[in-house]
Amino acid sequence: MLDVAVRILLFPVLVAQAAEVRRTALRLDDPSGLREGFSGHGPELHLLIIGDSSAVGVGTSHQEEALLGHMRKRLSQTNTVYWSVNAKTGATTADVIAALQECEPRKFHVVSVSLGVNDITTRVPVSVWLRRCSELLELLERKFEADVICVSGIPPIQYFPLLPQPLRWVLGAQAKRFDRALRVLVANHPGCRFVEMDFQPDVSHMSPDGFHPGPKIYSEWGRKVYRAIRSDIKRLGKT
Repeated sequence: MLDVAVRILLFPVLVAQAAEVRRTALRLDDPSGLREGFSGHGPELHLLIIGDSSAVGVGTSHQEEALLGHMRKRLSQTNTVYWSVNAKTGATTADVIAALQECEPRKFHVVSVSLGVNDITTRVPVSVWLRRCSELLELLERKFEADVICVSGIPPIQYFPLLPQPLRWVLGAQAKRFDRALRVLVANHPGCRFVEMDFQPDVSHMSPDGFHPGPKIYSEWGRKVYRAIRSDIKRLGKT
């Protein structure tokens, strides 16, 4: 694995670049809007969105433009959707597990998961991350009785304009490795669906910070997640 060798050889350079990015990066606010509520008409459908800043919707001005807004709009056409967002900027998979362990048990029909980027940037090994992902899926199935868990893949970090080279290339290679491993894990969980984050590397569609999605990407992402769970919603008799 060439990127591992590069990471070892250029470790001081990569550390310096990462520190500079953290120091100078544009800090975007979380979008406004409710993170819990209900809307629509029809059979009840309980939706939970968990994860990091992308699950929060950073890069948009309002939750209506974020993943929540796009999922809610589609699902509310056929269902009364009770929706909740439990996500935080900077969250790792371990952080989300800890947060969910503090929550009261509650039934959710659909759970959307978006995690991994912060695990990569904080140098969590793939093997450790996979164990935590497996623990998270089991927690969602056991404590929150999730019928369907929609797991989004790792975005193409190698195209993020915020990151300088060679840091961008090294993190991008690790992102691909995380994504491949996540696909296998999800494939072995019958109640899980994988959403490929194969967006075109058009930097004009990203947010001004060069790291988070912009509204157009959130719109496409919401469409992908909905398509991944649409047949499951019908199977559950929710439409």
